[in-house]
Amino acid sequence: MAIITERPAWRDTLISLRIRNYRLFTFSNMLSMTGTWMQRIAQDWLVLELSGSVAAVGITVAMQFAPMLLFGLFGGVFVDRHSRRAILIGTQIALFLFACLLAALTLTGVVEVWHVYVIAFLVGSVTVLDNPARQVFVNELVGPANLHNAISINSSVFQLGGLVGPAVSGVLLVAVGAGWSFAINAVSCLFVVAALLMLKVDELHPMQQALRAKGQLREGLRYVASKPAILWTIIMIAVLSLFTFSMPVLLAAFANDVFVVGASGYGLFNSLLAVGAFTGAIASTRRRGIRLRTVIISAGVFGLLQALAGFMTNQLFFSAVLIGVGFANLLFITGANSLVQISSNTTVRGRVMSVYVLVLLGGQAIGGPLMGFIVETWGAHVGMAISGLVPVFAASVIGVILARQGRLRLRLHLLRAPRFVSIEPHPGSTGTAARTQLVTSRTPG
Repeated sequence: MAIITERPAWRDTLISLRIRNYRLFTFSNMLSMTGTWMQRIAQDWLVLELSGSVAAVGITVAMQFAPMLLFGLFGGVFVDRHSRRAILIGTQIALFLFACLLAALTLTGVVEVWHVYVIAFLVGSVTVLDNPARQVFVNELVGPANLHNAISINSSVFQLGGLVGPAVSGVLLVAVGAGWSFAINAVSCLFVVAALLMLKVDELHPMQQALRAKGQLREGLRYVASKPAILWTIIMIAVLSLFTFSMPVLLAAFANDVFVVGASGYGLFNSLLAVGAFTGAIASTRRRGIRLRTVIISAGVFGLLQALAGFMTNQLFFSAVLIGVGFANLLFITGANSLVQISSNTTVRGRVMSVYVLVLLGGQAIGGPLMGFIVETWGAHVGMAISGLVPVFAASVIGVILARQGRLRLRLHLLRAPRFVSIEPHPGSTGTAARTQLVTSRTPG
């Protein structure tokens, strides 16, 4: 796999968009992500209005992510065996139908909480195939040389949708209710289908599809366990999924109970989070490469900022910290995604990414209700603080374990710039393999 060894020129920050297929897919994806965020915000607030319970919002999150927890690994096997483009066309049509159903129920005034639960579960079931297929399909659109840049742009698009979607949804919630957010999301799915049909197939970078064989699921799991860069990244993601990524639950509690700003404030908080995340995603396109230590450190910084938000009692300061949380979140998530993809062989990448997505989304199926319980029992401030401090502790433990395995030490250089802190081997240490485990993983295996 081609490796970028020098920081790209500013003119090449969005180099992947020069590829027609990727550009077409990305612009349609931008509309789709805006619609997805609109539905996500409207759905969570609708449940809060219907039930009056933050825990019910956590259950909604659990219903949407539970299918990934239950069936995610099998989704990866399916993606490795079949055309990713065909899979995405099918999943987008299914998401269109579910959004139409939720819009119809809401606009006619007959929607109940259990309706939202069921549709959230169905949407999550489609995600079992859609998410790993989408992750792997990026490689087919741009090729390996531009993969890291394309992943960063994808994250930028997702967060741009997170910037626009919550703001628009918040306005619609106040003006006309949740139903129209669902309807707009349904239409946005059709743009993705149209873009996929318009791609020039002969310009794709086809990846080898795995032949049907016994033991492919076990093979994928063994592969993940054998690659330290993948394994430790996924462990870190598991911790964050359980405690930190349940922001809909936490922000709903802050908007409803702490600052009493209603649906519009909830949308604003999500938009501020997306402002920081969009900035972080753009910044990540400037990376020369990605290292395991960078992923672990960024996870710790991410958790620290989120814990800090839990101690904010002033809305202005809370809002400012949310921007930092979003920035750190995206530096972590783009780094983790890139590291896992670049470190995996193309023939098992669908299964590897299904493990990644299973942990990322499936963990939230448990984390949503868990954080909902913590918030309802001890309050929003305690919930937010716990959601940040746990990953800080986990990142510290993982860092210590890897440093000992690699016989590394942290050194301060008070009189030397630009690096005042560095991670170096102990004098006389020959732990090259273990050190590589912590420091870098830029080549596939």
